[in-house]
Parts: sequence; structure tokens; C-alpha cells
Amino acid sequence: MIKRLKFFTAAITVFPFALSAQVDDTLIDDDGRAAMREAFSDSAQWNLGGTFGLNFNQSHFSNWAAGGQDAVSTTAVTSLFAIYTNKRSNWETTVDLAYGLLSQDGNPFIKTDDRIDFLSKYGYRLENEKFFLTGLVNFRTQFAPGYAVVDGRHEGPRVSDFLAPAFSIASLGIDYMPNETFSAYFAPAASKTSIVMVDELATSFGLDEGTNIRFEFGAFARFQFRKDVFENVNLLTRLDLFSNYLENPQNVDVNWETLITFKVNKWLATTLTTQLIYDDDIKFGRVTDAEGVVTNSGGPRTQFRQIFALGLSFKI
Repeated sequence: MIKRLKFFTAAITVFPFALSAQVDDTLIDDDGRAAMREAFSDSAQWNLGGTFGLNFNQSHFSNWAAGGQDAVSTTAVTSLFAIYTNKRSNWETTVDLAYGLLSQDGNPFIKTDDRIDFLSKYGYRLENEKFFLTGLVNFRTQFAPGYAVVDGRHEGPRVSDFLAPAFSIASLGIDYMPNETFSAYFAPAASKTSIVMVDELATSFGLDEGTNIRFEFGAFARFQFRKDVFENVNLLTRLDLFSNYLENPQNVDVNWETLITFKVNKWLATTLTTQLIYDDDIKFGRVTDAEGVVTNSGGPRTQFRQIFALGLSFKI
């Protein structure tokens, strides 16, 4: 089953290489959001689309007095959306995929980006048109193994893999959408499932030794803001929060993503992406002895990544 999932997700990611270059939006684009303006119309409608991109960079130095380092990097991105709207319903589904590689000075390729993110959200408008009774499902994992990196090379055993970890959230709550730029979703009843299908990595992601799945029950909140802050400059920021009622509810899981898109023209775009994660169950600094026995379980840390990209974009 896992092999089939790997094949399916890999096929979707490779597809952009045949289409274009560079990344555009990683979430719903402006054309997709336009469909939501018709959410209260009498006739139901579907709006389908997406963006595909490929970014490629290469540098080479020979007898260069100022110094330099040979490097090759590439990143492929696919973002697809489907939005269904009628007079009282709004159903939004997105699939965001990304994979990036980098090689420096002839070293083996290492990952620079790796993402599988599926989101489906259905809302039913209440008497107050700004509020929706909403159910939300989100699933996140990655494509390939990840390793600690030192001096451009893989260091030590793998620290992650496909479905190791994977995170799923299912929730029911109220979505407040006063306008097209802002939404605030709060679910007092939410379940979070952590999946780690590689046994030796289970304890690094908060699971008990010998288990592959962990269930949590708590509250979930999502805040999203999207706006053209200047001409051809779009800002999208999204903050997800989860508190486990059953264990240390004060230790809130945080996932904060920001995307700034600078649209030069129809084909050329520059993007700046940041992501900040804090999860009290994910441990760093884990130490094992020669027999594989954990001698130090490590502790949580704030995770952060930033990606800047420039290139061509393709939108359907």
C-alpha cells in the first residue's frame, strides 16, 4: 500500500517538470478565490485549477580567484484546487506538493524541500452570512527520506521518511469569514493523528516505542489572511494551533506559514516562503548507544525554514 502511495504522489510531483519553471502560489490563487465571491448565488458551480512550477539553478567555478562552490539545485511544485459553491455551501479542497534537491561540489543530492499537504473544508452558511458551520480535514507528510546534513553531505541515519511522520487533523467548528481576505476557524472538537511507519523513528515524534500511530483529542484553530498588499504583490499567511485536552493542553502545537508572491508579469514570479513549527512531541538531540538503546530522549525546539525563488510560472 505504501509503495502505491509513493508512486502516486511522486507521479503528481514529477508532472510539473514537463510543463514550466518555478513556483507560484502554494495555496489557492486569485482566480480560485474569485469563485468564493459567488458563494451566495442561486446556482451551484465548480471552479477547478492550479499552478505548476519548476525552479532550476546551477553554478560552476574554475580557477576563480574570488572563490566559489559548484552547485546544482531544482525545485518542483504543484498546487491544485477545487471549489464548489452554491447559495449556502462552500466546499474547498486543495492539494499542495513540493520537492527540491541540491548538490554542492559534486556531493550527492540532498533535500531542500519536501511536502505533501491535502486539505478539504466544507462549510454551511448560518443565518449570519459571515459564519459557517464547518468540517475540516488536513493531511501532511513528505515524499522521501530525510537525513541530518553536515557540510553538504548526509550525516548519520535517516531522521524522517514517507509517512514518518504524517499528521492528520479532523475537526468540526465555526468558520468566521467577514470578507474575502480573512477567515478565523475554531473547532472545540478536533482529533490529531500522528503516524510514524518507521519503528526506530517513533519516539522522535512523540509516539511510544513499538507503536506507529498516536491519537490526540483537543481544540483546533486556523487563522488565514490573504491580500494584495501592493500592486502585483500578494501576501498569504496562515496560522494553525492545536491543544491536546488529554495531555499538557498548555503546550500548543504551532504551524505558521507565510507566502509572499511578487508577480513581475504573466510568466515571471518571485516567491518568499517561510514556515515556523513548534510541536512539543517532536524531540531533537535524541541519543542512542551502540546497541540502539535511547540514553537521551532530547527535547522540543522551534523549527523554521525559508525559501526564496525566482523563475517562470504556469497556471491553469
